[in-house]
Amino acid sequence: MKPAGPIPPHFNTVIGDLIIAQQPVAYWIEQARDTPLFVYDFNVIAARVARLRAALPGGIDVHYAIKANPFAPLVAAMSKLVDGLDVASAGELAVALESKPGAAISFAGPGKRDDELSAAITAKATINLESDGEATRSLLIGQRLGIAPRLAVRVNPDFELRGSGMKMGGRASPFGVEVDRAAALVRRVAAEGADWRGFHIFAGSQALDSDAIIETQAATLALAERLSDEAGLAPPLVNLGGGLGIPYFAGDRPVDVERIGAALGDALASTTLPGARFAIELGRWLVGEAGVYLTRIVDRKESRGETFLVVDGGLHHQLAASGNFGTVVKRNYPIAVAHRMGAEPEETVSVVGALCTPLDRLADRVALPRADVGDVMAVFLAGAYGLSASPSRFLGHPEPAEILAGASLY
Repeated sequence: MKPAGPIPPHFNTVIGDLIIAQQPVAYWIEQARDTPLFVYDFNVIAARVARLRAALPGGIDVHYAIKANPFAPLVAAMSKLVDGLDVASAGELAVALESKPGAAISFAGPGKRDDELSAAITAKATINLESDGEATRSLLIGQRLGIAPRLAVRVNPDFELRGSGMKMGGRASPFGVEVDRAAALVRRVAAEGADWRGFHIFAGSQALDSDAIIETQAATLALAERLSDEAGLAPPLVNLGGGLGIPYFAGDRPVDVERIGAALGDALASTTLPGARFAIELGRWLVGEAGVYLTRIVDRKESRGETFLVVDGGLHHQLAASGNFGTVVKRNYPIAVAHRMGAEPEETVSVVGALCTPLDRLADRVALPRADVGDVMAVFLAGAYGLSASPSRFLGHPEPAEILAGASLY
């Protein structure tokens, strides 16, 4: 038997039924007309944003990284609560512009095509430059359009975020400009007529070590100060990245955002970047715990002493829960029988999807209450890197529904 991760505490029960945004699972399935589906509780997201703002010192902008969940209704609702939107493609840029015309938008990621750079410059989005070559292309496109491009320099930091699930600094990388080249690039883009917008410094993601996050934020501020001095130009904005993780697996503990915010306030009090604004860019921490993936059991079978619950969904919708999205060791996301929340485990089962591959396993030998054909399984922490990060066209199964619940209240 392998343990499952902790179910987020905001999902309560009524006589054993899972409740999402004040409604039982059966209500949301009726709205979608079928399973599988994703339900995102915007009440949870709004509470996360409010908690973050209360924890952060004044003068810190909150940006939403659309890559975590680009569902257009969610982005539109989120845009009312945050100060900026971060995109990583022309498609995400279009979602951001449709959600909130005139919003503060930044565009990150290597390999931006010329048409994407052109669209970003026309939309007056800030391009986080990943290389000298990208700077050259952006400047030429801006000249052709007659628009001074808004350019920030993404820095590949000479340190990493300790304990992060995905390290983005302290090593050779396709992301960002090396520390020893960043100041020269700042001087160049400013001299050639760009609207220089500052630094973007991102050292890692999915970290649960609050001390490591505090240490990295202090190092990021110190690096921004050093590069500003070397460039001879004060940055209008320093994007400190994000990195705040959420507890997916047994034994994981949530980060202490209040302590992180207090430490950041202390660090900012001694910084020497006159006139600069600062931003925190988050995706997973804001939306991950708000989502639930619902999938119905279509078969129950025994094989060589093991029980398999076969569902109508799978890794083509929720790749990360199957352990095939950057996870080295297969561990179980939080999962439950949706109408038997809180019931004692009665058996050890594996929950497998509809695809003809042994990789399609949403839970591996997990202890659950008895579940039968027709029952609904709930996979939690499905609000980030879910459907859009999964191979939904693999084997031609139908797309799941997505529902944003509770957004009308905001």
